[in-house]
Amino acid sequence: MSTDRSVSETESKDRFFVELAELSERMVAAHGKDFSMGALVLAARFIAENKPFERSAATQ
Repeated sequence: MSTDRSVSETESKDRFFVELAELSERMVAAHGKDFSMGALVLAARFIAENKPFERSAATQ
């Protein structure tokens, strides 16, 4: 991996951390810590289990 790519990847990850922090702050302000932690854990679980984030037509 080149240095340029490492910097770019690092910058990209930093931007996502900023977005995640801002989203988390909005979620806590709107619905509290319990909801926010639950939603973030659920998202992590979906990622780990390769589940889609969209609802399927059958569940709507």
